[in-house]
Formats: sequence, C-alpha cells, structure tokens
Amino acid sequence: MRGLRIPTSASATLLLAALFSPGQAVAEDIRTMAVTEFVENNVRPWLTEPAILNAVIAQNAAHAAIDQAGIDALDARWRAELFNAERPMIEAQLSNALSLTLKGRQRAAEGLITEIFVMDNRGLNVGQSDITSDYWQGDEAKWLKSFGTGALYIEDAERDESTQLMQAQASLPITDPHTGAIIGTITVGVNLDAL
Repeated sequence: MRGLRIPTSASATLLLAALFSPGQAVAEDIRTMAVTEFVENNVRPWLTEPAILNAVIAQNAAHAAIDQAGIDALDARWRAELFNAERPMIEAQLSNALSLTLKGRQRAAEGLITEIFVMDNRGLNVGQSDITSDYWQGDEAKWLKSFGTGALYIEDAERDESTQLMQAQASLPITDPHTGAIIGTITVGVNLDAL
C-alpha cells in the first residue's frame, strides 16, 4: 500500500475479540484504536511538511484581521457556490498547491482515506482533497476539539450515504515547529471498511 501502515498486532487482536464479544461499545473502541493507529502512523508525519505548514501560516496571516462577520460571509459565499455552475471560490481552493498535495495523498492511500482537509486557526479551509459542504469548520467538533485541546479527536463512525462506506473522521492539531503553538488542524476521513 505504498508506505501506508495499516493497523496490525494490537488492533487485530482487539478486532478478533470484538467479533466474539457482544456490544457496540467494544466495536467502537476497536474502531477508535484502529483509526488512531492509522492516523498516528500515516497522517501525523505530514504535519511537519512545508506544504502544509507554509499554507496554514500564510492563511493565518491573511486572515489575521477577519472577524466573525467576515468568516460568515466567506462561508455563505462557499455554500452559495455549491449550487452554481460558476464557482470561483471553490475552484480556486481546489486548485491551490495544498489541495493538490492533499489530493495526491488521498490517491496514494488507495481507498483508505476518503477525504482530507486542512483548516487554519479560525477553522476556515486552507486546502482540501474534495469539496466540503461548508468553508468554515470552526463551529464543528472536528475543529473545536482538536484545535482547542491540542489532541487527536475521532468522531463516531458513520456510513456515508453516497459511497456506502463505513468511515470515521479523525482530526489532529497542526503546530508551528518553531513556537509549538497550534496554528490549524487537519481532518482525514478514514475508510473503516478498508482497515
């Protein structure tokens, strides 16, 4: 799988235990452990790469003076473009250098990753592998819990209606290597059917 490390050992043992143990809580714990292992081994190393760090730092600087009304306006513009033939904001976002990098990462994962998006220190998208339903993630748990706590946050597994894949979103804080300050977050959709 081109260098991706699929959870093994402990995760496999727990998976076998879950198959023979009743209870959804056990299954959720095993999913969480498998996603954690996958993200720690395959996604966390990306967070020191200049392609991600420089894009987040640049957008944080560009949005340093933006207020909530400005954030809401950008988000409203994004949502309106979702239903239009012409989408200048969306197209610019999907074709920026970071988005192209993330698309490459998703392709290289060969189905293990369903989506990737990087957010700045306000929760606004910086780059993404696919179109998101909104531009501002700052009011959602994926950003609030990873940015606010500085820890990995994994949402409950869900079956995607369009793809029918069982997936979970995992979010990690992105830190400035010089200061240690949290400057943004990354969210990765992990295909649980492929782990």
